[in-house]
Order: sequence, then structure tokens, then C-alpha cells
Amino acid sequence: MKKLAKGFTFIELMVTVAIMGIVTAMAMPSLTEFVVKMRVDNEVTELHSLTLLAKNYAVNSEEIVTMCPLASNNSCSDNWENEVTVFIDVNGNNIYESANNDAIIKVKSAIKDGDVLQFPRTSVNYAPTGRLTGGLTNGTFEYCPQNYPNLSRGVVLFRSGRAYLSTDSNNDGKEENRSGGVISCS
Repeated sequence: MKKLAKGFTFIELMVTVAIMGIVTAMAMPSLTEFVVKMRVDNEVTELHSLTLLAKNYAVNSEEIVTMCPLASNNSCSDNWENEVTVFIDVNGNNIYESANNDAIIKVKSAIKDGDVLQFPRTSVNYAPTGRLTGGLTNGTFEYCPQNYPNLSRGVVLFRSGRAYLSTDSNNDGKEENRSGGVISCS
């Protein structure tokens, strides 16, 4: 009596490997885009939370609170891709001075290399009323991931101190600010 061998033949194994390779190749672009979208969502949500923290801290502490990227001399810079610091700015001069009783509230880490985060000013300043100070009118933080311009998102700030996440209000696959302008980095 002969015993029958159980298992796969070499041909069956090769066909299975080929099918898995094809399925993986088809799924990779979608997976990569999904990972980038999640990174953008996390960064924008963290930035939105930072603006809310700054506003609430200004109201509760009755102090001026500044949010900005700090340069090496502790003054606000316009390089929003670096760490962004929220601090009590006792004299409202956009310089972190610990000797002047300024205090750091929170620091957000720098964004991923190659991505872009831009804002039209060097700082966001909240008054004890929760409103923006320093002549700041409405402005939008624009976050654009490298090589994926359609996944750009933003945080819109209003002079009243309110912050909103951008939305795709016209369903064209691109996020817009509150006045309908597409979020894009130059």
C-alpha cells in the first residue's frame, strides 16, 4: 500500500506567491496614501489643539499667551516647520524671557522633513479675553505633505480667537478654508 504525500506542489506554491505579490503591489499605493493622510490628520489636529490650549490658558491665567516657533535667540520666527512653543508672554513682545516670568506651557515637535507648514505671521497672540491681538486678522495654518498636495489640510484662525479645521465643503477632494480657498502651500 502506497502512502499519499500531503502538502503543496512547487507549482501551487509559486502561483500562490505570485498572486500575493500582485495583490500587495495593488494595495501599496493606497496604503501609502492612507499613512500620509493619517500623519496629516494627526499634525493638523495637534495644531488645532495647541491653538485651543493657548486661548484657554490666556483666558484662565489672564495673561498674554503667544504661540510661535522660537529661533535660537528665543524670539518668534516664521519657520512654522520647527518646534512650535506656547508660552506666557508677560510683556507681549514675542520673545520668551524666563527672567521676565515668561513660562512655557507646551511645545509641539517639528513636522516631518519635506512637509510644509506655513502661516502668514510669525506668531499667534491671545489676549486674556481669548481674542487674537497684535493686529492679527483671520489667518490659516496650511499643512502640505510632500508629494501629496491633495491631502493638504489647515487650521483657520479668526480674530475672535476661534479656530476651525479646514473641510472639503464642495467635495472636490481638496480641503478649503472658511472662505472657500483651497489649502495649498507655495
